[in-house]
Formats: sequence, structure tokens, C-alpha cells
Amino acid sequence: MLSIIIPVYNESENLPVLLEHLLCSAKAPDLMEILVVDGGSTDDTRALGEKFKAANHVNLQLLQSGKGRAKQMNTGARAARGSILYFLHADSFPPKHFDRYIRVEVENGNPAGCFRMQFDSKHWWLRLASYLTRFSWRASRGGDQSQFITRELFDEIGGYNESYVIYEDNILINELYARNKFVVIQQPLKSSARMYEKYGVWYVQYHFWSIYVKKWMGASAEELHAYYCKVLKK
Repeated sequence: MLSIIIPVYNESENLPVLLEHLLCSAKAPDLMEILVVDGGSTDDTRALGEKFKAANHVNLQLLQSGKGRAKQMNTGARAARGSILYFLHADSFPPKHFDRYIRVEVENGNPAGCFRMQFDSKHWWLRLASYLTRFSWRASRGGDQSQFITRELFDEIGGYNESYVIYEDNILINELYARNKFVVIQQPLKSSARMYEKYGVWYVQYHFWSIYVKKWMGASAEELHAYYCKVLKK
């Protein structure tokens, strides 16, 4: 069983499209479950999830948790029944037969990894950033590429660190790289560039780099979150 865990917050525009994409793209949809974990949406995200579940033959759970992707993803992991967990953002669309690619890697002894990424933008910097995700460099990793991990390894690490409201993906990835347990599947996952489009490519990139440097210099989870809220108006 592959358990797909999707943290959402006001994703009424993307969630129905993503759920349809997952059903159409999976090689073995009968061997997967989808867990949508809502962090307190104020739009009709949950209602649309319920509508999709009622209209389709799909193993779908709609869960509630506190706001924050780490809390939401840990909530989904606790409810999941699969031996492989696949964490996916609501605006990221994995490739055709994504479930088969993940299972093959696990069967080959790779318990964790991601897909290379392709932003839905023609901006030259985002195209370059997309290209660089095909390499195994730690600096090329991020949550937008999605994350698969065996339940055994996820439990060994202790899940996502809920102290981090942002940067939670990178904390887990750091643990995986420290264990030398990470593989990049050379198939493109398409991810939204909506934040770059909203605030500007260079503005967002500068502040993402700033967050990375602040963490490297020892900033706390609270300091990183405060900075993120200040500069990106979240």
C-alpha cells in the first residue's frame, strides 16, 4: 500500500485537480490510499474533497489537524495504513505511473527520495532551478519535489519536526542525507510557481536563500517562521 499524504490549507482551486490527476496517473490505484489533511481551511476545500470522494471510487480519507504542514503530515502518517508514505503538496503533480516508480525504488533498496521537479513557468531562473533538481546535491532538494519514505524509516527518524512551521521538509531531508538514504527519480514532477508569480522571482529567491542561511547560522524554528511571515506576508 502506498499512502499519499496531502496537507492542505485553502486549496479549493488545486485539490480537485490534483485528486483527479492522481487517479488518472497511478499505475495501480487499487494499491494506494489518499489522506487529505486540512489545517483549518476557511474556503470549501474540505467540501470539495468530500464531493470528490462521493463521486469517485477512491480510497480517500479527509482528516483535520492543527495548522502547519509538519503537524498535518504527521497526522496523515499516523492514520496511514501503507508501508510507503508519499508526502505531496497540493500544487505539485507527479508523473505518469508515479506509484510504480516509487515502488521500484523501494524494492531496489532505496527507502526514501523524490522526483526531479519542473516549475510551470518559463522564467529562465525557474527553468534552471528545475534542471538542477535532477542532481543528487543536497542544495537542490525541497518539499515541492514531494517526498517518499518507508514507514519504517519515517518512524525511525521520528517524523516531521513539528517545531518548524516552515522548513519542515528540509529538516527531514537533512536526516535522510545524513543517513545516505536518498534517491532522485529521474521523472519530472510539475510544481506551481504561484508564489514566485505573486511576489516576484528574485524577491522570493532572495528570502528563501536568507532563510537557508539563517538556519545554517543557528536561527530557531520560531525565528525562521517570524522572518517568513514578515517578508512573505503569510
